[in-house]
Amino acid sequence: MIGAVDIGGTKIAVGIVDENGRVLAKVECPTDVPRGFPDAMRRVSEMLARSADQSGTKIGGIGIGCTGPVDPVAGSLGNVNLLPGWEGGNPVEKLSAEFGVSAAMENDADAAGLGEAVWGAGKGKARLVYVTISTGIGASVILEGKVYRGAGECHPEIGHHIIEPSGPRCSCGARGCWESLANGPAMVEWIRANAPASYQSPDLSAKLICARAQEGEDWARRAVEREAYYLGLGLANIVSVFTPDAMVLGGGVMKSADLFLDRIHQVIRENCRLVPFERVEIALASLGPDVGLIGAAQVWWQHFGA
Repeated sequence: MIGAVDIGGTKIAVGIVDENGRVLAKVECPTDVPRGFPDAMRRVSEMLARSADQSGTKIGGIGIGCTGPVDPVAGSLGNVNLLPGWEGGNPVEKLSAEFGVSAAMENDADAAGLGEAVWGAGKGKARLVYVTISTGIGASVILEGKVYRGAGECHPEIGHHIIEPSGPRCSCGARGCWESLANGPAMVEWIRANAPASYQSPDLSAKLICARAQEGEDWARRAVEREAYYLGLGLANIVSVFTPDAMVLGGGVMKSADLFLDRIHQVIRENCRLVPFERVEIALASLGPDVGLIGAAQVWWQHFGA
């Protein structure tokens, strides 16, 4: 059985996953970044032990998916915007030593992409791009079942390719990144900048905007139309560059996929005429809220499995 760890900027999920991708037990806690990396590892260790007890199993290896830049070879964290102060921490070393088993780590988008490629909507696809659209946009390229890596074994940051050079400033420092224009908060920011005061509310969120759009509210529908256009534009670029067998879309925004998919398909048709775009399947992620844990387990299998 594999101990799976999914480290995000908001929460850490830990569980036990079997060889068929089934989550046998899981627990969660807030990431609580200011408490620091050592404290987070202490809590992860406790949750792993608790999960093993709950499932009545013994941990045979540990797979980790973590937000932001990570070094999958050394097992260390890079300059992760969502985890300030954690740079240089090494979850692989810490957890491997704690439990006496092998451990491996990938960027969380790569981990989720591996999970969908092996056990989810991308199963059987030789060339797969997994995209998660939520607070940020993360993407993973899976070729013949393996994560594509760039120079220095890096994870390509597809969410930060430039869509509009004069667009909004992104957290990465550039202007007009795909993430800055098409993540969930981009809808909120557009509403706040354009809708009348009577429409504003302190609890405005992407989820609320999508719900209002479903009800036919005009400003919400405009925000969704803009979001779908920019999502489509980024996905069209992926189609033109990679022409994969499939693109699997996940993340919180895709819980309202019916609002976006028609426009996404239209934008791809309009912008990908030099490649056989019609052969690129667009599917929704199928592993649900456990995709992070299932993907983390697959990270271990990729590194150490037979």
